[in-house]
Parts: sequence; C-alpha cells; structure tokens
Amino acid sequence: MQITPFAVEQWMNEWETRCAWNLAETCVDSLTIAELLDIAGKGQDLSDLLPLKMTYGAIEGSDRLRAAIAALYTSKTPDQVITTHGTIGANMLVHKTLVSAGDRVVTILPTYQQHTAIPQSIGADVLPLHLKPEDGYAPDLDALRALAAPGTRLIAINNPNNPTGALMEGETLAKIAQIAEDAGAYVLCDEVYRGINQSGDGTTASMADIYDWGISTCSTSKAFALAGLRLGWVAAPRDVIDQIALHRDYDTISMGRVDDHLAALALENADAILARSRAITRSNLAILSDWMDTQPRLTWVPPRSGTTTLLHYDMDIPSRDLCVDLLQTTGVMFTPGSAFGLEGCFRIGFANAPEAMTQGLARVGAYLAALSE
Repeated sequence: MQITPFAVEQWMNEWETRCAWNLAETCVDSLTIAELLDIAGKGQDLSDLLPLKMTYGAIEGSDRLRAAIAALYTSKTPDQVITTHGTIGANMLVHKTLVSAGDRVVTILPTYQQHTAIPQSIGADVLPLHLKPEDGYAPDLDALRALAAPGTRLIAINNPNNPTGALMEGETLAKIAQIAEDAGAYVLCDEVYRGINQSGDGTTASMADIYDWGISTCSTSKAFALAGLRLGWVAAPRDVIDQIALHRDYDTISMGRVDDHLAALALENADAILARSRAITRSNLAILSDWMDTQPRLTWVPPRSGTTTLLHYDMDIPSRDLCVDLLQTTGVMFTPGSAFGLEGCFRIGFANAPEAMTQGLARVGAYLAALSE
C-alpha cells in the first residue's frame, strides 16, 4: 500500500525536540500520574495497579473503561464502544473498515491528514469540501450536499476542527447527518478536541448521538491531557463495532492493562479534568487574543474550541521557510500551513503552560517587528 507522507507528524518529528518554546503543541498541558491520582481522590495511592496481572486484558477494553467512555455520550452503551491506540488508531480502523477502492468519500479541508490520505491509499475517490476563513471556517452545506451524491460511502469531519479551532454546533451536525442520510453515507466525526469549547459548558453534541450511522472517534490525548496513555476509542453502531473488531485483531489485539486502568480512572473523573482543560485553554486564548491585537502583520479567525488555530501573515515567505527561520532565530515552534496544504499561515497551539505562551509570543512579536524594520 502506498500512502502520502504525513506532513504534520513529519514536521513534529523533525523539530519538536529542537525548540525551546513549543507553540505547535496540540495537547492540553499534560497531567502527571500524581496529578491524575489527586484529581481522582486517590492521593498518591497506586495500590490498585499492583495486583494487575500483565496479560492482554479485556480485548475490546475493560467493562469499566467502556462504561466510562459510553457515559460521555447520551445514546451509547458499552457494547457500542471499542478501544484503540489513540484517536489515530481509531480513525485508521474506521477508514480501513468502511472504505473500499472506488468508494466516494467526502472530507472537509483543512483537517487531520488521516481523513484524506488513508482513503486515498485504499483507492477511494476523495472529494474535498474546503473550509474558508471568510466563512469563519464553517462548512458550506449546499456544497456538501452537492458533493455527497447518492451512494457516497463516508463523510469525514473533525469537530472541533484541527487546525482552525472552528466549531460545528449540534444544529449544523444534524444538517450534516441529514445530508449523509439522503446519500446513504456514514459520517465519521473525529472528536478528539471535544469538551473544551470557549463558551458555555464546553461540550458540543457528538455525531454518534445525532445520527444512526454516526461514528465518533476520540481519545485521552488532547482534551484529557493524557496523551502518554495512547488510549482512544470508537463509538458507533454495534454492527460497525463488530466490523472494526475484525480489522483490529490484525493490528491491536488489546490495549495495555495499565493504560486501560488509568484511562478508566480519568474518564470517571471527566468533569474535573475537562474543567481544568477549559481553564487552561480559555486563559491562554485570552493571552493570545491580547497579543494578536498588537500584531499588524497577522490576522485570524478566533477559535471557538479545541487547542489550535491558524494565524495568517502578510509576508511573501513560504510557511515552512518562515517557521524554520522563526524557530532557529527565537526557539519558538509553530506548524507551517504547508503541513495542511495551505500557505500564508501557520498553526499555533494555545493549550500548553501559560508561561510558554507568554514567553514564546514575546519572542515572536520581536521577530515580526524586526522583519518590518
């Protein structure tokens, strides 16, 4: 199987360990195990881990963990959930399970590259729906309806959106579900940033709850600040879970028992962890917003959710060249727009420690000011 190189991951692999201020980071400032135990009211007690026998454990995920995952949805039961190696594993399994050569797949752009490259590698006909800054990165539903002709196999979206931070509310998701139903298509919604909206209670409806053929993928990595667990899941109709399980046997078998245990502990305390994550992302976005007010060479569509957004610049410099020079000059790392097939912009993450935001942005401001002299 031939597949396009994963531009974002290759960029991160190349530079992530060579920067002083990582403003390309997409995970909420990571929890330590000690902090997780404290949130869960366990103090520093790891005694629950000690009797775990290091077998494969429950193949589809422990009953405890799948119950905790199902509780994140309004209509899902534990048998409609299966665990995976992060959201990245969940997305891969959904595409491999549902998509065949010649199928029509409609995907929004920009998005996480899995949702274009994997179906393309299978031989699907992948049709993009471009999100535009002048529309606030909201999807053009008339354009989506035109692309999703009868017989379309899959519509792939991610909500909140990476890299833009745009958010589709429940009403929009319901309209997308209706378009999919009219076409006879599944909807895959990558919801790895769900739970950290910038307003209200912070959580938007899930596609798995809205649409009978809706499939939601997520993990403990981004909003739950526990990327080191490498624990994700698919929430979907039971028949889809059964099909996914057939493919999963070939590349996963099961998740680690320690990861399963700690993920269950985290999701049983989801409200407290997400409250922490919202506090971090909301305060950091305020810092970023104030800084943007001082930057005449940058424009943006302020994000409504997630941990990332795009900053557009007015200089005639390829985004990769700009990000490399900026990193080597200031130590600050962004992700170039070219990693998403875009130019004239770069992606910034606003979920790391506040001092990284303030220190990093100060250096970038000085860099941009020097370019203007």
